[in-house]
Amino acid sequence: MARLPYADLNHPEASPLVEQIIAERGSVLHLYQMLLQSPAVARGWLNHLTGIRHKSTLAGDLRELVIMRVAVLNRAPYEAHQHAPIALKEGITQEQIDQLDQWESSPLFNDKERAVLAYTDSMTRNVQVPDDIFAAVKKHFEPKQLVELTATIATYNMVSRFLEALEIHADDARA
Repeated sequence: MARLPYADLNHPEASPLVEQIIAERGSVLHLYQMLLQSPAVARGWLNHLTGIRHKSTLAGDLRELVIMRVAVLNRAPYEAHQHAPIALKEGITQEQIDQLDQWESSPLFNDKERAVLAYTDSMTRNVQVPDDIFAAVKKHFEPKQLVELTATIATYNMVSRFLEALEIHADDARA
């Protein structure tokens, strides 16, 4: 159970944003139910994640690979639970998802995916990225996509840290 109560989705300050979230996402996930405790933060978060997930030119399979790896590294089961179906739809295989905790020794990832995963690991574990890891990922992307990749990794580290600090779980009762 979450450490804080989920927001009242019928509160007048939250209602317009609830409608937008439902229109864009289909439902108000636990993440947004919590964020709606502060509608201003929820609005900024929604706009930011819409840019990352729906307006980026980064390939969907790479985006979801990053999100799933961040979830593994940060021990964020809610994030993994929410994104596993999306990852599968984007072309990541169940076997790849299952191997994410040991990707370095797995034959299931190509050179580009390995560079992305190494970059994800470095940004998530160490914050600073060594030159050799950056050089390996840079050869696969134009500057625009490299910015989008970096922003995706940073964003989903933010998401998992928020979820885990407040103990938001998929089996919590809906608001």
